[in-house]
Amino acid sequence: MMHGRAIQRRHVDPDAVERIDGVHPVLRRVYAARGIRRADELDMELGRLAPPAALSGLDAAVPVLADAVRDGQRILIVGDFDADGASSCALAMLALQDMGAAAVDFLVPNRFEFGYGLSPEIVTEALKRSPDVVVTVDNGISSVDGVAAAREAGVRVVVTDHHLPPEALPAADALVNPNLPGDAFPSKHLAGVGVIFYVLAALRQHLRDAGWFTGRAEPRMADYLDLVALGTVADVVPLDRNNRVLVEQGLRRIRAARCRPGIRALLEIAGRAPDACTASDLGFAVGPRLNAAGRLDDMAVGIQCLLATTVSAANQHAQRLEALNRRRQDIEARMEAEAVSAVDTLSRSLETEQGLPSAICVADSGWHQGVVGIVASRLKERFHRPVIAFAPVGDGELKGSGRSVDGLHMRDALEQVATSAPGLIHRFGGHAAAAGLSLDETRLDAFRARFQAVVDERLGRSNLGGVCLTDGPLAPAELNMEVARAIRTGGPWGQAFPEPRFDGVFEVVGARVVGDRHLKLRLLPEGGRTAVDAIAFRAVDAGWGDDLSGYVRVAYRLDVNTWRQRESLQLVVEQLQQGV
Repeated sequence: MMHGRAIQRRHVDPDAVERIDGVHPVLRRVYAARGIRRADELDMELGRLAPPAALSGLDAAVPVLADAVRDGQRILIVGDFDADGASSCALAMLALQDMGAAAVDFLVPNRFEFGYGLSPEIVTEALKRSPDVVVTVDNGISSVDGVAAAREAGVRVVVTDHHLPPEALPAADALVNPNLPGDAFPSKHLAGVGVIFYVLAALRQHLRDAGWFTGRAEPRMADYLDLVALGTVADVVPLDRNNRVLVEQGLRRIRAARCRPGIRALLEIAGRAPDACTASDLGFAVGPRLNAAGRLDDMAVGIQCLLATTVSAANQHAQRLEALNRRRQDIEARMEAEAVSAVDTLSRSLETEQGLPSAICVADSGWHQGVVGIVASRLKERFHRPVIAFAPVGDGELKGSGRSVDGLHMRDALEQVATSAPGLIHRFGGHAAAAGLSLDETRLDAFRARFQAVVDERLGRSNLGGVCLTDGPLAPAELNMEVARAIRTGGPWGQAFPEPRFDGVFEVVGARVVGDRHLKLRLLPEGGRTAVDAIAFRAVDAGWGDDLSGYVRVAYRLDVNTWRQRESLQLVVEQLQQGV
């Protein structure tokens, strides 16, 4: 739940609204506010996907993989330890096997032992399996030393990645990344799973043209789109037109019970209905349970869940992931409480009118390195400032995970710190919204001061209030299940194509605390006759309680609440302001 942010309505071009026909009137203005100008831009059929041809590097990657398939060579997939990496790894394993590859295996670095990417240490582990070809998924574009080590050992390397490339690229046999300089692929926001999907689609076409599938079953690439949807949503990449098609097609397969047993098992254990699955279910239910394995244990657990071929095996893996996720939640709650306490102490210690600094850096010797990113995200939401949370990793080193706000590119900010103070940061990487780094614990205060100075320079204090963007008001008559269902099926919604959020004035006619932290409300819309149910998550943390009364202005999402197989309308409150 968001507090202290000004509610601001998105601009809508009336002419654009008029041109979008054939959809619910509320959705017309929602789509127009997201840049849709014609109804045909909402066509989510597979034929609307950008063709693979423009993706550079395929002409080098496909022959290497085709030879490996035809000659029965050993292929090793090296993945990343998040949900995108797990989805990418499972997709590569399944599709290569379905195309006839005789020996395919996977290896995922344990973040606590090896860190991220195709490092020389991971290559040493990989060589124990005697691979002929290593294929990286969702990593590798920065792995100069690791690729060199593999090539020196006589192993061919195909790098598939989507992260921004460094100036010095690895000397792999093939590099496939839509963000490489000069790449003409129209969708620059593919997740790692999207990149390997395109590589494998091109490989299948190559093998088909070569007659490889004569007398053998040819796989349908559409059958893997449940995995593509999962990785794309979980990695929070912008949902441009191409990604929306990939996600929507995957969701349709999940809803039609044509998905991996592991995805269905994770949805069910999270209490989500697979036949009504939305992008938010993948992002907030399946993704975190997969990520819990990479954060606390070994992402191989998550990959095995996605690879499971039977319901019973999938359920067993899902139960283990559920236990890890509950443990992750407990650790996160403790760390967040400690971090908030530390920030509150800092705030009280500042004897200036400005209050909190424009950037927050927190650390604790008892924190878990696998959860600092979530803590940073929670603090960013609460205080609307760039946040970096640190945990010890041994030998006097701290590992930090940062989350940023609009207006500050986190990775660029860290690069400025590193340039202005050489040697202060050991390693760093990331993108605009999130980044990671490591440094000596004795240098934390020095880093905090440098980072603070960079944020002050780049962002200033004027941008710290933040805004809560909405799609305007809904009339009392529009607060109904028809509109809620139209919105639910009108996506997929996600990063850069946000789920509709509305605002309005309501009278509080009922309020009670549920689950210790949340507020259950009955709200009567201004000018309306019927109150509606609402839930304000984490409202108690922000100081709201069951004594809330009078008129309030809220920003909210329309939600279809399912309880004991019965559906009802519910507003999910994301911003609440009294005194209207």
